[in-house]
Amino acid sequence: MRDIYIDKLVVHMGVGESGEKLVKAENIMKTITKQTPVRSIARMTQPAFSIRKGAPIGCKVTLRGKTARDFFATSIGIINKTVFESQFDKSGNISFGIEEHTDFPGMSYDPQVGIFGMDVNVVLERKGIRITRRRMEQKKLPSKQRVKKEDAIAFLKEQYQVEVR
Repeated sequence: MRDIYIDKLVVHMGVGESGEKLVKAENIMKTITKQTPVRSIARMTQPAFSIRKGAPIGCKVTLRGKTARDFFATSIGIINKTVFESQFDKSGNISFGIEEHTDFPGMSYDPQVGIFGMDVNVVLERKGIRITRRRMEQKKLPSKQRVKKEDAIAFLKEQYQVEVR
């Protein structure tokens, strides 16, 4: 019950506009993650960036299970297994960015496509979290069962040999 695991991993590409650029980003994400991405919609209008409320501005994919663990191992290797303590939140989740999609194995630079970066968000949990999500007799998660920042750092150091600065 005290073991930490990767519950889900969300990969997000923010393009900032719809159209051909977004379609290219979706194709890249589909190639890298082997899953179909979902479009992200703008929540509010930003005239300075030419963004309208309700317009598609990015794409994302949620990975779970073995695919999430494999993708995390690959993506953490791209950033040389080094993260900063500020990239963890108080719940033990971690977020980091990858500057170029060409860093992934099997991907190469294509001048017609360009270079896209992405954000990787990893949610870490312990068994027993279901009591907070179930419909009947929903309860609060005890503090000893919550994943804290220190627990997440120790987990990544032990399981993935990640250096935390």
